Amino acid sequence: MNLEAFKKDILPIKNKLYRVALRITGNPAEAEDVVQEVFIKVWELRERLEEVNNIEAWCMQLTKNKSIDKRRLRFNQSEELNTAYGLSSGNHTPDRQAELNDAVSQVRQLMGQLPENQKIAMQMRDIEGLSYQEIGEALGMPLQQVKTNIFRARKSIRTKLMQLWATNS
Repeated sequence: MNLEAFKKDILPIKNKLYRVALRITGNPAEAEDVVQEVFIKVWELRERLEEVNNIEAWCMQLTKNKSIDKRRLRFNQSEELNTAYGLSSGNHTPDRQAELNDAVSQVRQLMGQLPENQKIAMQMRDIEGLSYQEIGEALGMPLQQVKTNIFRARKSIRTKLMQLWATNS
């Protein structure tokens, strides 16, 4: 692929890629970074693109994966779970805040053990506040599959938390 082919085939889909990245990351700056990273990756692999049947679909998949990686990185480095559930408030006693922090830590750990689709869907719904429809579009998943993944993720975490708390009592 030369520069002219890149301009003709890849640049026109940048807005689609951006929308996918934005839905997943929830952050315009990160979405722009993802699209730039995808373009760099495509350019680096330009000699092997003849093997790709559908370049647009391949770019979408790259965008989805890079966006998920960005979300995961930000999730692991931040206190989003505390903020999402209002647990970082200073209105709690030190004992209660310690209990809440412990519970959040346990939920984070349990979320990390979920299958990837469940983990991402739960993150996008419960922490990012995206609609089921937005999650389905971002992940390329039917609406029912999104609902099923979120239901199973919540149920799994609830069951494991109950088991943990029962053994600690």
